[in-house]
Amino acid sequence: MIEYFDQLPEEEQQQLAQVIQTLLRQTFFLERKYEKRTGRFVFNKGYRLLEKHLEFLKEYFQIAGIQVQENVQNGVIYLTGEQVTTERLTRLTTIYLLVLKLIYDEQMASASTSVNIYTTLGDVNEKMGSFQLLKDRPSSTEIRRALAALKRYQILEVLDSVEEAQAETRLIIYPCINMVLMGENARILLESFQEEEIESPKQAEGELSKQEAEEGHNGADET
Repeated sequence: MIEYFDQLPEEEQQQLAQVIQTLLRQTFFLERKYEKRTGRFVFNKGYRLLEKHLEFLKEYFQIAGIQVQENVQNGVIYLTGEQVTTERLTRLTTIYLLVLKLIYDEQMASASTSVNIYTTLGDVNEKMGSFQLLKDRPSSTEIRRALAALKRYQILEVLDSVEEAQAETRLIIYPCINMVLMGENARILLESFQEEEIESPKQAEGELSKQEAEEGHNGADET
């Protein structure tokens, strides 16, 4: 396995090492991402590199008990497994994640021609309000932190400034959200947040666990 890596040109070794570090940091790697400068979705060069060396990467990560998965339909390469290091999301971030999944599924059901979905922070807050999940309106700082966490995991892209967290702030929901949750699971979890006592602390705190990722992967394959 190491021999395979050693036989690569030095420049390609360095590029692959950098892409692996990025994949470890963000868990999900998109084939195409929105580029603000051009206002278009552009091909992610690192994705091609991961795809080229996918079999090597599967063997490499398997040593640590981590699986490397590729969802061609959604254009996502991602990691699953108990050894994948993920942060525990705040309640607000988790609620945003679930609501974004509902919005994503609703727009995809309306014959969307893209795997990327546009929405606004106002739409998200309105949907969140319909579930009556928060007693008090979150502060702009809390909202910014929640969006930043989801952006870090390639769940969304924020197209406008979020300094004041305006309702008009535009968001793009990336297909990575399909790797995290199935649509029906998102609705069930949202309904559980309406109760004062959450039966599963792990779900309440929003850990992106192996089980959730695998369920999302299976659901994405079925769509």
